[in-house]
Amino acid sequence: MLSILLGVVLIITVLWEAFETIILPRRVRRRFRVTRLFYRGTWIPWSRAAGRIRSKQRKETLLSFFGPLSLIFLLALWATCLVLGFALLHYGIGSHVRAAAIEGLPPSFITDLYLSGTNFFTLGLGDVVPLTWPARALTVLEAGMGFAFLAIVIGYLPVIYQAFSRREVFISLLDARAGSPPTALELLKRHAEAHSLDALDALLREWEYWSAELLESHLSYPVLAYFRSQHDNQSWLAALTTILDASALIMAGFNGRSTTQARLTFAMARHTVVDLSQVFQTPPQHHPRKRLDPEDLPRLHAALRAAGIEPQDPDGQRLARFRQMYEPYVEALAHYLHMQLPPWVIATSQRDNWQTTAWETDRP
Repeated sequence: MLSILLGVVLIITVLWEAFETIILPRRVRRRFRVTRLFYRGTWIPWSRAAGRIRSKQRKETLLSFFGPLSLIFLLALWATCLVLGFALLHYGIGSHVRAAAIEGLPPSFITDLYLSGTNFFTLGLGDVVPLTWPARALTVLEAGMGFAFLAIVIGYLPVIYQAFSRREVFISLLDARAGSPPTALELLKRHAEAHSLDALDALLREWEYWSAELLESHLSYPVLAYFRSQHDNQSWLAALTTILDASALIMAGFNGRSTTQARLTFAMARHTVVDLSQVFQTPPQHHPRKRLDPEDLPRLHAALRAAGIEPQDPDGQRLARFRQMYEPYVEALAHYLHMQLPPWVIATSQRDNWQTTAWETDRP
């Protein structure tokens, strides 16, 4: 009786976890989740092992493997638990099976486990067959569940990689607009130097939409947060932080520009980082490291003035208030995911990713 109870609990738990993770398109607020425990239990040792690697490129390579591998291991874990659950049910009802290869083989849990595995993966070998109607019913049920599991996996993986591709398109577009790594200062300077500050509203409107799509996709499929960008100096968190920084600078005021679209983009982007912090259980760091030191503020303002942008927040108080609304959250996410946040001021100029190749070292 105990094995039947354990089998039923195991099967229901896995089916419910799979439903919440793959099919349910919303954030799950339940505290205890096997999937969440799986990711925290595997990501923490994985990231710590990567943190011991001195080479930044090798470290990023190892961290980039986690997202796809964790997805495979999670699906394998679900399949293993379902096979084990049905084996417990067969064992609980008396192991009413017969091994055709060896007549008179006494029933055992190993035989039940083997039968369950062949049923779930629909091998249909026929060397172990059920003898009673309850055992046959379990066999048919598990075979149908195996087909459904395969169909869900086939439908799940394309959705994940399509969402990843849509996310990365905008991050790649930010390269020529805001530098590599992207910064809010470079974003504003390049628009000012090209006399295209009027295009900022359209750009921020696109990034408002991108932030909303990022929120929807990463709440529905949190595993996407572990998928890293193509280049080591880019990430979805760095891009999101850059847009928050740029929106905060515009809202702090310069040259009398309208802040309407900046406020809308800032609100959507902050909503995204706050909700994702709740998903990954990363409380805000109320005393984060200072991304913008007091001595860097004059350098930031000087760089803006050199580009023709006159800041209207000389002491940085308005900017500090906006920064406090999101920086503790992005700092916590960056610490958990081992991602670099963009600086406010870059000491030395760096080439964009589009300007570098494996064969050429000079600027085009």
